[in-house]
Amino acid sequence: MEWEDPAIILRLSPHGESSLLVRALTRHRGVFHALVRGGQSRRQAALWQEGSLVVARWKARLPEQLGYMTAELVRPTASFLLDHPLSLSLLGSACGLCSEALPEREPHEALFASLAHFMGVMSVSAALPPVALYLRWELLLLEQLGYGLTLDQCAVTGVREGLAYVSPRTGRAVSEEGAGEWKDRLLPLPSCLLDDEEEGKPADWLAGARLSGHFLQRAVFAACHRPLPAARDRLMTALYRLAEDAASGQEEEERV
Repeated sequence: MEWEDPAIILRLSPHGESSLLVRALTRHRGVFHALVRGGQSRRQAALWQEGSLVVARWKARLPEQLGYMTAELVRPTASFLLDHPLSLSLLGSACGLCSEALPEREPHEALFASLAHFMGVMSVSAALPPVALYLRWELLLLEQLGYGLTLDQCAVTGVREGLAYVSPRTGRAVSEEGAGEWKDRLLPLPSCLLDDEEEGKPADWLAGARLSGHFLQRAVFAACHRPLPAARDRLMTALYRLAEDAASGQEEEERV
């Protein structure tokens, strides 16, 4: 059996002296494991990097076997981000979530297309990465896994404007009016998660990451008795620091 498909490299691990075990998200076939012969060689080092967009070729005698993979490089995403830690954290988090959350060999074409788009945008704006776009991608990941949030109207009043919170239990949006005295028990919903044109600020990114992270942990990883990927935790740390720096800078301006 043999196929060819666009793919995003999610995870790499050494196998023997020169080969690699590769986990990749393909456009039409979902997540695949494969063996790459000579993948640790200098000649192939630039090709096999987490986050790279490639055209992958997979071959095996039987469909259920591990199979072998070769590839042609389309875009070495990580190489555009080397001097930008936040961008690298976003890329690592996306790859880690896909690698650990998605079941093998189940197609997720919309998720692949959205991730490839995000990586393309980030490659040309690494210094100012599209954090809100990434967080909206995490919401799509939840949806693709069957745990989509209901963010189009208030669960209490039914209104579609002024949505400000999300119930941590049901995943349904709640307006400021509908929250009432329960707002302290709800998760803040930053508007940049609802508006594709809004980028938001560091405080919004942190709130959005807490929101999506709560449901990723509760609905996806807790069911398997596993924590969120370490790369996702590193992204949260980076967002905390950004939010703290922004708040400190604002306080300094107010004092001046």
